[in-house]
Amino acid sequence: MLSLLELAEALQAECQPRDSAHTTLLHRVGSARNADATSLVPQLAATVSSPGKPLLLVQQPRLAFAKAWRLLMDASNVPGVHPTAIVAASVELAEGVSIGPYAVLGEQVRIGKRTEIGAGCVLAEGVQVGEDCRLFPRVVVYAGVQLRDRVVVHAGCVLGSDGFGYVRDAETGAYTLFPQQGTLTIEEDVEIGANTTIDRGALEETRIARGTKLDNLVHIGHNVRVGRNVVIAAQTGISGSSAVGDGAVLGGQVGIGEHAAVGEGVILGGGAGVLSKKKLRGAGKIFWGRPAQPLREYLKGLAAVARLTRKTKNQL
Repeated sequence: MLSLLELAEALQAECQPRDSAHTTLLHRVGSARNADATSLVPQLAATVSSPGKPLLLVQQPRLAFAKAWRLLMDASNVPGVHPTAIVAASVELAEGVSIGPYAVLGEQVRIGKRTEIGAGCVLAEGVQVGEDCRLFPRVVVYAGVQLRDRVVVHAGCVLGSDGFGYVRDAETGAYTLFPQQGTLTIEEDVEIGANTTIDRGALEETRIARGTKLDNLVHIGHNVRVGRNVVIAAQTGISGSSAVGDGAVLGGQVGIGEHAAVGEGVILGGGAGVLSKKKLRGAGKIFWGRPAQPLREYLKGLAAVARLTRKTKNQL
C-alpha cells in the first residue's frame, strides 16, 4: 500500500485535504463502480459527490492514474528468493529484489534494486537487469542481454535468441547459420508484450530505445534498431538490419523487410508492408497497403479498382 500523500508526491499532484493524506492508504486503482476504501478512482473533481473525499488534483488525470497504478503495483512487490529458485553463486542481487518459484539465474547475472523476476523465468550467463523492472512468468533472456531500468517484460517473451541469418552453400544448397554473437540492449521504460521475441545482433547489436512499447506477438530480427517512444502493435514483424525512427507508430500485422528504414514519426497502418531496403519518411505521414504507400495514393488506388470493377460488371 501507499499513502495518498506518497502518491501525491510521486505524481507531483495537489492533495486535498492534506492533513489526512498520510493516513489515507491506497492498495489498487479501480472504476467508481468497483472501488473500495483503498481504491484510487479517476474522476473530475467537480463531479465528486461526497464532500470531504480525499482528492489528488492533476493536469492530466488519465496519465496520473496510469502512473499511480504502476506505483501501487511496485509497492506490492515482496522481496526475497523463493526456495525453489536456482541462483548461481556469482549472481548479484540488489536490495528489494524478488525471485519467483523455479526461476533460474545463471553465472554473473546482475539484478537491480526492487526488480521482480517471475516464476519460471530463465536468465542466462551475464544477463543484466536494471532497477524497478518486472519480468512476468516464463520469460527467457539469453546470455549477455542487458535490460535497463523500469523495463516490463510480459509472460513468454524470448529476448536475445539467435537471428534468422544463414549462408547458403552454392554447391550443395545446404544452409549454415551465420554467427549470431552480437548483443541485445533494452533501454529504460520499455514494455514488451506477451510472447514477443527479439533477436540478438549477428555481429553487432539489436537495440530497443527508451520508452518504446511493444504489443503481444511482435517479432524483431537481428541488428534492428527501434527508436524512442515507438509503438508497435501485435503480430508485426521487422526483418534484420532495419531501423524504426523515434515516435513512429506501427499498426497490427505490419511487415518490414530487411535493411528498410521507417523514419521518425511515420505511421504505418495495420497490415502495411515495407519492401526490403525501402525508406519511408515524413513525421506524421500515414502509409498503408502492400507495398506501403502514402495513404492518399493508397485510397486513390482502391477507388480506381472499384471503378474498374463497376465498369467491368456493367459491360457483362
